[in-house]
Amino acid sequence: MNILHITNELDVGGITTYVLSLTANLKKRGHNLYIASSGGELLAKFTEAGVTYIPIPIRTKCEVSPKMAASLFKLLPVVRKNNIEIIHSHSRTTRVLAELLARMTRRVHVTTCHGFYKKRFSRRVFPCWGAKVIAISEPVETYIRGERRLKQEKVKLIHHGIETKESGEKLTGNIELRRNWGLGSGPLIGITSRLADIKGHAYLIEAMKLVLVEFPSAQLIIVGEGKVKEELVGLTRELGLGKKVLFISTVLDTKEVLSILDLFVLPSLEEGLGLSLMEAMAFGLPCIGSEVGGIKDLIRHRVNGLLVKPADVKELAAAILELLKDRGKAEILGNNARDFINQKFPLSKMISETEKVYLECLESKS
Repeated sequence: MNILHITNELDVGGITTYVLSLTANLKKRGHNLYIASSGGELLAKFTEAGVTYIPIPIRTKCEVSPKMAASLFKLLPVVRKNNIEIIHSHSRTTRVLAELLARMTRRVHVTTCHGFYKKRFSRRVFPCWGAKVIAISEPVETYIRGERRLKQEKVKLIHHGIETKESGEKLTGNIELRRNWGLGSGPLIGITSRLADIKGHAYLIEAMKLVLVEFPSAQLIIVGEGKVKEELVGLTRELGLGKKVLFISTVLDTKEVLSILDLFVLPSLEEGLGLSLMEAMAFGLPCIGSEVGGIKDLIRHRVNGLLVKPADVKELAAAILELLKDRGKAEILGNNARDFINQKFPLSKMISETEKVYLECLESKS
């Protein structure tokens, strides 16, 4: 098959990781893969995997932006010349673009819904879901079948897969990385996620104030970039946490960060799935997450991690302290988390089921 994926950008993040895993492995299966995007930090990873890159000016959240029209006219000849059979979109704006392309060229449009969308008139009038919608988790599937009122046969649940052959290769701790970042020898709590209100970083920072009362040598590592960075830095300063909270720009290899952590926390207020949490669990780290969305699909409370109420600073701090005090329990939860990810979310299953969706859509079209 000739398959075109369209994304807004290729910076580090959940959607880019998903698309990279999908395109690289479909390429290994003998398909021809193309990625249309505005580029980003992980572009080289796609080209190394043999995926053909097509630059388009699609870094926009506006459905009527001139960038949409420019992208459309750039891709029309590409679709025709390369006999693209499947156009796969990954966001609202790329979904609209893909739907226009598919209708103008009579190709099949498939989309992956990675999370939840705000209710807007244009999204109700022009849904642009394509022939098939892939949901990455049960909560996302429920959302698009319920609130978005899509028919059951139009939606396919395919969990985001994780490469399992390297899962659990827990490192003993990267001493050089600790030294480069000026970290002490105390316990390290971490989160890797874009800096947005919905991810709950502020509650984690506030919880650290309570954690430090009993573990004064503990430190919090926040990896990522986003709109609320200055607010979070200001909150850290306001709480007098100083060097106890370290902000790190996006890293290309999250395994480096995970290798030095004692505990991973994802205190989101809403979450479609939680790829960063999946990666931490696959790495064998003890994890704590909010009892929301896709996080509940991943963490079984007190079996492979701990769940806490969202936006509850005291409960979050208590969960962190519980695992810092009982390293035996933390190790058991981490091991169970790794086994859970290996068994339920293998990457090979995601690739096979997505390939099957493509073939079914082409068969229905013909």
